[in-house]
Amino acid sequence: MAKNRSVFLCSACGHEEPKWLGRCPQCGEWNTLKEKMETPGKGRITRNFKTLPLNAIPLKEEYRFDSGMEELNRVLGGGIMRGSSVLLGGEPGIGKSTLMLTLAASIKTPGRVLYVTGEEAPHQLRIRGERIGAIRDSIEILNETDVEIIINTAESLSPVLIIIDSIQTLVDREIGNVPGTPNQIKFCCQRLTDWTKQHSASIFLIAHVTKEGAIAGPKLVEHMVDTVLYFDQSDTEIRFLRAVKNRFGSVHEIGLFVLDEKGLSQIKDPSSLFLVTRQGDLPAGVAVVPIYEGSRVLLVEIQALTVPAKGGISRVFSEKIDPRRVSRVAAVLEKNLSLRYSDQDLYVNVAGGIKIADVGIDLPLAMALYSARTGIPVPAGMVMAGELSLAGEIRPIQKMRLRVKTAVELGFTRFLGPQQNGEETDSRTSYIPVSSLKKGIESTFPLTQKTSSKKGS
Repeated sequence: MAKNRSVFLCSACGHEEPKWLGRCPQCGEWNTLKEKMETPGKGRITRNFKTLPLNAIPLKEEYRFDSGMEELNRVLGGGIMRGSSVLLGGEPGIGKSTLMLTLAASIKTPGRVLYVTGEEAPHQLRIRGERIGAIRDSIEILNETDVEIIINTAESLSPVLIIIDSIQTLVDREIGNVPGTPNQIKFCCQRLTDWTKQHSASIFLIAHVTKEGAIAGPKLVEHMVDTVLYFDQSDTEIRFLRAVKNRFGSVHEIGLFVLDEKGLSQIKDPSSLFLVTRQGDLPAGVAVVPIYEGSRVLLVEIQALTVPAKGGISRVFSEKIDPRRVSRVAAVLEKNLSLRYSDQDLYVNVAGGIKIADVGIDLPLAMALYSARTGIPVPAGMVMAGELSLAGEIRPIQKMRLRVKTAVELGFTRFLGPQQNGEETDSRTSYIPVSSLKKGIESTFPLTQKTSSKKGS
């Protein structure tokens, strides 16, 4: 008869060793190897499993349900998928728990919500719920960190939605008693997501983030879940909800919220949210661009500043737009207009704090840099969009008709953009098609282009 054998399991990473060591050779942690008895043959599957043809799998008509929050539905791809798992990350204090408590009180499907809090006491949740108006009989609060107890509670309640706040506080006693270790996070996440898939429930897992802004814990956790959301904060009170992974929808949508004393409020018409209200003409170095985010257009203001480089080394300071894109656009300007940027420090900002990667910002970014370098402002009432090639050509971009329409509705009378077979026309605005960056500069600054080029060379 086979005898039980002893192995030593690292509580931090799950590494196994046949004998005790003071330091784990896998993760380098000290005093984490714990003895565990292993039975030969344990875990061996002996029962038979039956396969099922793909076309015989039953499909429920209501495979999604409404979260009750339009902005969250937008980011998730139309609602919460039954049996799905969502990982939500964000900086401390940004409003992750408030967002989840609001979700628990807003869902539009019958059933109970199990809110598992491992970081806050139940009375603290009650106080927040009273403040944001999220008190509902359907919300069940469980102040627990043991994943076994959580699953047993879910078995008895059969909730439609489970919220874990947060995944770093959970513990599985078989792995160890220390929460937050990579092995604990992986094992607890796997057990909870398996249960939700088997019972057609949905689960939201709140996660901490590192100093670099990435979700803390092993990267494998992001592969275990169906959707990964990030809750970001701008320089103002605006909060951005983005998906970096979504098996059931697009990752290009963005949800916009405002956090105040009454909780999170959804911003349903953000078209002009990021425009700066000012009297008179635009200052030099400013250009307005309609960017396409998911299924809607937002008008944002790009701000540029150029100053002589200190020490002869040019640097780019840009957080909201990729600094490599700023350098590339500056190089195209220098090549095509004989306007020197290699001896300048470049500062680029986006009003409102939104990060943008739309290819249509190339042309307005070039105009903002040109305006900042020459001191000549962009004419008032003008917006622009277009992709810029390395040869200085202005290339067509997607959804131009929608960009023009949004700009017109907000009072802009001139639109500078690429030639796109007439699909961008609108009788309410003057569309200026240009094929190259040089022609774009001449169309925007017709009387000062030659003089300013000599000034900057």
